[in-house]
Amino acid sequence: MSQKHYDVLIIGGGPAGLTAGLYTSRAKLRSLMVERMILGGQVMTTTKVENYPGFPGGIDGPDLMVRFQEHCQEFGLEVRYGEVENLVDQGHLKAVRVDGEEILTRTVIITTGAEPRKLGVPGEQALTGRGVSYCATCDGAFFKNVPVAIIGGGDTAAEEALFLTRFADKVYLIHRRDQLRATKILQERLFANDKIEILWDCEVERIEGDARGVKAIELRNLKGCQKESLAVEGVFMAIGVTPKAHFLAEVLKLTEEGYILTDAECRTSMPGVFAAGDVRKKILKQIATAVGDGAVAAIMAEKYLMDEEQ
Repeated sequence: MSQKHYDVLIIGGGPAGLTAGLYTSRAKLRSLMVERMILGGQVMTTTKVENYPGFPGGIDGPDLMVRFQEHCQEFGLEVRYGEVENLVDQGHLKAVRVDGEEILTRTVIITTGAEPRKLGVPGEQALTGRGVSYCATCDGAFFKNVPVAIIGGGDTAAEEALFLTRFADKVYLIHRRDQLRATKILQERLFANDKIEILWDCEVERIEGDARGVKAIELRNLKGCQKESLAVEGVFMAIGVTPKAHFLAEVLKLTEEGYILTDAECRTSMPGVFAAGDVRKKILKQIATAVGDGAVAAIMAEKYLMDEEQ
């Protein structure tokens, strides 16, 4: 049986990958998308998306991703489910191993994304999407005039705490240490905001709630060992993210944090290989920026193929 060859192989089926697949399949390039779990990525766990243009009143995350998928299918994007194990540069072709099978392709677009770090406490998983969130800019508007907590102590935690004050009537910043890692100017803004209360030397032991959502968090003071229950309706995690690029560490240049290094045109350190979305080093991680990255990566892959043929 002859080995399959593709013009473009896309690793990952979130917004960036689906956008890239739409562009490449519409350009009549033979395109294959390989997804490990389900198409749609993290957006599939988002109850409502209100900041993606074109959907006044918002749209449920899964509904939005179904539209992305249908649009790709309209132009014949091929999808396969499996685990990508490695990527080998063979010059004109790249060899991608998926569940033990080698697939050859002329270009690769990596859109594997990044996953928020979890606390790993009871109640976190069960209440994700029902009060537990990993993106304040995505979900903050759902928590108007109620108390919320944000977990973390770096720049992201500080920025998201300040953002949440636009909606919540009280924002508790929970930090394990007695000082923040956030930059001084952000700390000054936190301390000056009457809506924000910082709870030092505390860690979350449990998130409590029911089918309707989060009700409280159980805290433990790390110095005094006292425990208390704090009534909140939202819990936002800001303890970092983990880019899903570890399987490429030996073949591509990554940052110290594990993100794929690219230029402004989404080119990686390997010719013919591009990266888009949250897996690459970038400032903002949103559906809109992932879509933009996916479009750029697809156009650059098409240009790469055209230059090769000349």
